[in-house]
Amino acid sequence: MNHQSKEETLTSIVKQAQQAFEESFGEKPELVVRAPGRVNLIGEHTDYNEGFVFPAAIDRWVVFTARRRTDNQAVIRSIAHDEVTRFAVDETPKPEGNWQDYPKGVVYEFQKLKHTLCGFDAVLVGNVPIGAGLSSSAAVEMAVGKSLLELNDIKMTGPDLALLGQRAENHFVGVNCGIMDQFVSANARAGHALFLDCRDLSYEQVPLPASESPLGRGLGVGSGMRIVICNSKVTRGLTDSAYNNRRSACESGALHLAKASSLPLSEAKGQNIRALRDVSLDMLETYGVGLSEIVLKRCRHVITEIERTRKAVDLLKSGNLEGFGKLMAASHASLRDDYEVSGKELDLLVEIAAEVPGVLGARMTGAGFGGCTVNLVRDYAVDALVKAVEERYPQETYLTPEIYVCSAVNGAERLV
Repeated sequence: MNHQSKEETLTSIVKQAQQAFEESFGEKPELVVRAPGRVNLIGEHTDYNEGFVFPAAIDRWVVFTARRRTDNQAVIRSIAHDEVTRFAVDETPKPEGNWQDYPKGVVYEFQKLKHTLCGFDAVLVGNVPIGAGLSSSAAVEMAVGKSLLELNDIKMTGPDLALLGQRAENHFVGVNCGIMDQFVSANARAGHALFLDCRDLSYEQVPLPASESPLGRGLGVGSGMRIVICNSKVTRGLTDSAYNNRRSACESGALHLAKASSLPLSEAKGQNIRALRDVSLDMLETYGVGLSEIVLKRCRHVITEIERTRKAVDLLKSGNLEGFGKLMAASHASLRDDYEVSGKELDLLVEIAAEVPGVLGARMTGAGFGGCTVNLVRDYAVDALVKAVEERYPQETYLTPEIYVCSAVNGAERLV
C-alpha cells in the first residue's frame, strides 16, 4: 500500500525529473509542469455517448521538465521507458506505435492550429500506473500540452487544451477515446470531483469534504470517508478492438433507435436523437426491436449509467453516502453483465470489498479489461479492506495488488 502523502510523492518526482534533465542536457530546465491521473467515481463508458461522468484528479503524476532549444528539434527522454525520441517540431511527426506517439500527437495538433513551436529538450517522468485505467496517457498529453503553451507563450483555455489532447489520442495515437480523461487532467480542482456534461462540456466542481483522518490523505467524499483504489495488476491496451467495438455498438444502436422511432433529426422528448444520451430506457424497450442482443445490452448499460451518474451526484451533494455506494455497485454489475468490460480479477476485488464492513461501494473504474477498482470506504474500514485484499486476492489470482489512497488535486499546472 502506498502511504506517501501527495506532497512527498510530487516532491520526489519533481526532483527526479530535474536531476534527470541536468544529467541528460547539462543544464537546468526552465519549466516544470505536472499533470494528474484520474479516477472516475461513476459514469463509465458514457463520455463518448455524450453523457455525464464524475471523475476526480488524483495525486499520481506525470511531470514534464523542459527547456527551449535554438533549433527546431524536440528531444524528449522518458525515464519509464529509458528511451529518447527526437523529431522536428515544424514537420509532421511519424507515429511509432509506442509512448512517443503521445507527445508527438500533441505537437502535431499544435501544428494543425498553425502555431509556430520552438524546439525543446525535455524529460518525462511520472508515477501514474501505466495500463491501470488511471489515465496515464491523458496525463502525458496534458503535461506536454501545458508545457508547450508555456514555452511558446500560447493562450488556451483548459477545456480547449483537453480537446486538443483528445484529438491527439484519436487521430495520432489511434485510440477512439472520449473527452473525460483529458478534461479532468486539465481542469480539476483540489478537493473536488468534476461533474462533466460530455455533450457541451459544461461542468460543475463538486466539493468532496475532507476525511476525518488526521493524516488528511484520503479523497474525502463526506466526513470520515476515503477513496481507495485497488490495482488488479491486469494490464490492458485501450487500443484493443474490444473497446472500439463497444463504441461502434453504441453508435449503431443510437442510429437504429433514431430511425426506428421515426425521429432522426427531429424532436424526441425535447432532444434530438444523436447519441444514447438522448434515449430513455422506455425508448430502448419500445424501439430496440431488431437490435442484436449484444447491441441491446451495450445500449442498456450506457442509458442506465447516465441516469445513475446524475442520481449519484445528487446523493453525494445531499450527504447520502449509502445511496451513492449502492449506485456504484449497480454500475459495476452493469459493466460486468451488459457492457462486459470487467473480468474475474476486477469482480473478485469488488466481491472482497463488499464483504468488508464499512465499505459502502466498490466498482471497476476506467475502460475495463483489467485495471483498477474504486472503493468508497469509511475511515475505520480502510485497514480492514487493505488486509482483506492483500490476503485473499493473491491466493485466488496469483497476482499482487497495489492499493492507493489518493487525494483530489488540481489539474495541469506549471510548478517552476
